[in-house]
Amino acid sequence: MSIERRNFPQFFITAPAPCPYLPGMLERKVFTHLVGADARGLNTQLSQGGFRRSQNIAYRPACEGCQACVSVRVPVNTFTQSRSFRRVMERNADLQSQVVKPKASSEHYSLFRGYIDARHGDGGMADMTVLDFAAMVDDSFVDNRLVEYRLAGEDGALIAAVLIDILGDGISMIYSFYEPDFASRSLGTYMILDNIERVRRLGLPYLYLGYWVNGSRKMDYKARFMPQERLTPNGWDLVRR
Repeated sequence: MSIERRNFPQFFITAPAPCPYLPGMLERKVFTHLVGADARGLNTQLSQGGFRRSQNIAYRPACEGCQACVSVRVPVNTFTQSRSFRRVMERNADLQSQVVKPKASSEHYSLFRGYIDARHGDGGMADMTVLDFAAMVDDSFVDNRLVEYRLAGEDGALIAAVLIDILGDGISMIYSFYEPDFASRSLGTYMILDNIERVRRLGLPYLYLGYWVNGSRKMDYKARFMPQERLTPNGWDLVRR
């Protein structure tokens, strides 16, 4: 996918650092800033070119001798739920979802903190403070939203949430987190399935899932959502199984 070069931003490359997905490997990233009036359109163009967003930065891997990170997106109009996916939807039929403005609250941070401590205590987000979390959610020049998932009833407890970007051709799932005590609900999978349906309702073609990393167990789940398109040097290739 070619990127329009009008008002083309300046790109930078990070220094090599240990890869968080493949032991013994080093990662480098090429990145640019998503700021100003062009940020929304540029976010769509760069997503089509395999970039991901983190706050006001768009980045993609630029590792020497390694192409394990592959950008993937689900063409929602041809996606069909497997039997296991239908069971996930049934287990979560009692949840109520709501799309809200991306404004971090103590409730959101408490959910995020519990998720990180239980699931990713040694990861790159383990040291995020409430101010760091607020910056991740609040500070953006793009069109983004939070999707909240609450238990039905008077309590309406928040048990999952995902930060999404609205793109010109779909939705990009930026970061999801959920209550680890509800692991049996497969909430991570459910949020992907729910947003596939959200993209369909918007009349747009794609749900962007970020990077599938060949050889990383952490990212194996993304390969389950078939058919999907994977970005290659020759463009987006459709993979059915």
